Amino acid sequence: MNQSTVFSGDIPLFGFKDLLVAFSGGLDSAVLLHAVAGLRHQQNIRVRAVHIHHGLSHYADDWVTHCRQFCRSLDIPLRVEYVQLDTRALGTEASARQARYGVFSRLLNPGEALLTAHHQDDQCETLLLALKRGSGPAGLAAMPAVMPFSCGSILRPLLSCSRRQLAGYAEQHDLRWIEDDSNDDPAYDRNFLRLEILPLLTRRWPHFPSAVSRSAGLCGEQEALLDELLQDELAGLITPQQAIPVAPLTDISPLKRAAILRRWLACCGALMPSRSQLARIWQEVACSREDANPRLVISGGEIRRYAGHLWWVRCFQGQRDTRLDWPDLQVPLILPDNLGQLISAPQGIRLRLPDRATQVSVRFSAAGRLYIVGRDRGRSLKKIWQECGVPPWLRENTPVLFYDDEPVCAPGVFVCQHAQPAESADSQCWFLQWQQEEQSKD
Repeated sequence: MNQSTVFSGDIPLFGFKDLLVAFSGGLDSAVLLHAVAGLRHQQNIRVRAVHIHHGLSHYADDWVTHCRQFCRSLDIPLRVEYVQLDTRALGTEASARQARYGVFSRLLNPGEALLTAHHQDDQCETLLLALKRGSGPAGLAAMPAVMPFSCGSILRPLLSCSRRQLAGYAEQHDLRWIEDDSNDDPAYDRNFLRLEILPLLTRRWPHFPSAVSRSAGLCGEQEALLDELLQDELAGLITPQQAIPVAPLTDISPLKRAAILRRWLACCGALMPSRSQLARIWQEVACSREDANPRLVISGGEIRRYAGHLWWVRCFQGQRDTRLDWPDLQVPLILPDNLGQLISAPQGIRLRLPDRATQVSVRFSAAGRLYIVGRDRGRSLKKIWQECGVPPWLRENTPVLFYDDEPVCAPGVFVCQHAQPAESADSQCWFLQWQQEEQSKD
């Protein structure tokens, strides 16, 4: 098997000149990175790799060493990213995946393609897991070969290749790879399928994985058609804040409403809900009393209703008592619980530059009355949140900048009057941006 046959000819890999390869160091990603490296000169493409250190294995540091050596041998730059997992809400597998795609989203450059090493056997496992969950056509469509992601795209060039073919390629090119010790643990659903179920199926029906892949493709075509038919209507419903109004959904059929809600959740980066979960979203949240504050934990986050709209929000821990000092404004301030970072930037919120004696900090609450730009009277922070339409779940997770003990601004919400610089004092001002984490939609 040579390099040209690793990739499916109908995948538009060569439309991208900049590629970021997700490199775990295992067999699949080793084959992918080696094959892409061989195409650099003839296709005039630029390749870099990223390895995620999850800290789940005792061998994780050794894997970093191997990945660096492998990339050095191919003259490919490698970036190693360390993540910490909170497995309480989603479990180990889903939390690790969420952390990976959060890193990928942050690192991907505009117009760049993220390459992952998913192959035909992975596709088969994904569809079987979707069947186990009782998924509909969207879930059974499994993984598309090409899809938008962050500011670029995700490409899966190996979906037409079996694990056996990849092993043959690795043997032919004398590649070395790492073996994740967790891959032998059948306690994980995907491992159970790969180790115990798929070998039985393929012994009886050797072409089972390729047949499953075709079924996934047909489901994907049906979903693509529905996406096209509902695209304009959905775009007219979803607000810039990614909320969706309840009222227009009451006058359509339950089938169409479910299709719209699924696509809305996909736009939010949520995991696809089951049929029963969709019913609960409508009955328990959308149709709850007007004075209620409904909340349904689902799809890796929470469904909320606020101001006549449904919202999907990531589960946050309230930061009301958190204080972060920011001694050097030229260094980004990382916010807790994946809330993003505050940075000094060429554009953003224009603020009075603090003097050297001023202690700059970030908090998530403020006492007393605040006098903000555009208001003639002082107001409490709670009143400002209400007037500015900040949903309740964001109020203890929106950073408030302080100079000493004086509130200055909440990025994107308000600026206090005393923090405004004079119009002619450009040398005495700076610009603040709040860069929030994007969620994976894959």
